[in-house]
Amino acid sequence: MRFKTSDKEKKLKHCGSGSTIKKRFPRIKKNVMTRYIVKELLLYFSISFIFFFFVFFVNQILLMAEQLLKKHVQIMDVIRLITFSLPFVVAQSAPFATMVGFLMCLGRLMSDNEVLIFRAVGWNYSIIIRPAIILGIIISLLSFFVNDYLLPLGTVSYNRLYQKILYADPSIELESNSVKRSNDSVLVIGEVDGLNISDLLLFNYDSNGNQRVIVSGSTVIAEPSDPAVFMELDMDAATVVFIGGENNTDVDCLTSQTSVMNIFASGFFSSSSSESPREMTFVDLKNRLDEMIKEGTHTEYRLNVWKLELYKKFAMPFGAIFFAVLAIPLAIIFGKKNGQTVGLIVGVLICVLYWAMQIVGQTLGLRNGIDAFWAIWIPNFVIGFMGIVFFLRIHRR
Repeated sequence: MRFKTSDKEKKLKHCGSGSTIKKRFPRIKKNVMTRYIVKELLLYFSISFIFFFFVFFVNQILLMAEQLLKKHVQIMDVIRLITFSLPFVVAQSAPFATMVGFLMCLGRLMSDNEVLIFRAVGWNYSIIIRPAIILGIIISLLSFFVNDYLLPLGTVSYNRLYQKILYADPSIELESNSVKRSNDSVLVIGEVDGLNISDLLLFNYDSNGNQRVIVSGSTVIAEPSDPAVFMELDMDAATVVFIGGENNTDVDCLTSQTSVMNIFASGFFSSSSSESPREMTFVDLKNRLDEMIKEGTHTEYRLNVWKLELYKKFAMPFGAIFFAVLAIPLAIIFGKKNGQTVGLIVGVLICVLYWAMQIVGQTLGLRNGIDAFWAIWIPNFVIGFMGIVFFLRIHRR
C-alpha cells in the first residue's frame, strides 16, 4: 500500500522540522494574546475610571459648585475652582478603577471560557497575570505623578482663588446652622438670611491668653470700613465672657446693646507664609518634616498630621498595584459564571471597604495618635494579604 504526500506536508518539509514550527507558532500566538489581554484590561479600566471619576466629581465638586452658585459667585470662578480640583478626582479614581476594571475584564474572560482555552493550549495563568501586574504598576506611577505634582499645583491655585472670592464676599463662607474653624477661633452660626444672622457664638483667645466667648442674638454682616478687615459683624445684645486665671477659675462678663466685631484675614485664613502639606511634593514635604523633627518645637499631633500627608502621597496611588494583585485570583475563582457582573459587584464592595478603612485609619491617626505609616498603609496591606491568600488557593489547584 502506497501513500501520497499532500501538498501541505511538502510545504512543511521545506519550512523546517515540526519542532521548530511548534516553538515559533506558540510564541507568536502568545504575543498576540498578550496584546489582546492588555487591550481588554485598558478598555475596562477606562470604563471604570469614567464611572469613578463622575462619582467623585459629583461628590467633591458639584456640591461645592452648587453652594457657590447659590451665593451668586461668578460662573467662571466656579469653573476654575472645579478645574483646580480635578487632580484630586483623578488621583482618587485611578486605583478604584483598577480594581473594578480588572476584575470585570478578567471575570469576563473566565465566564467566556477564554482563560480555559489558554490553559488548554498549554499556557499557565501568567498569560493574564503578567499584563495585569505591569498595567497596575504603570497606573500607579501615573497616579503618583498626578498626586505628587498636579495635585499640589491644583491645591495652591484653588486656595488662592477661593480666598480671593471670600475677600470679595465674606458671606459666602457663612452657612445656616454650621460651624466654622479658623486658625484660632471657632464660629457657631445660626440661621442665615442674606446678610442677617439670627444667632452667633464665637470661641477664641484674647491677647492675654484668656479664653473668650462671644454670644450675639442678632448680627448683621456689614461692609468693612477698613480694607485690612476681612469681615465686620454688627451685633445686637452681645455678651462677652472672659475665662482665665489658674485652672480657668476667673470669669469676667461684659454686655452691650450694640457692638462691632472685626474679623481680620490673618485670623480667618492661614497666613501666606504658612505651609500646607497638601501644597507640597513629597520631596519638599519630606524635607520640611525632617526640619520640623530637628527643631523639636512641634507637638506629636502636628508631626503626625504631616506624616499622614507624606504617606498618603504613596499609599493611594500605589494601591492600584495591590488592587491588581487581588483582582486576578478573585476573577479566576469567582468569575466562571457571570464574571463581568460579579466583578462589578465584588469590585465596588471591595472599593467601599478600602475607602472605609482609609477613613478609619486617618481618623485614628489624627485623634488617637496611631503611627501615621500604619494608619495609611494598613488598607493596602489588607488588600495585598487577601490577594496572596487567593493566589495560594489557585496554586493548589
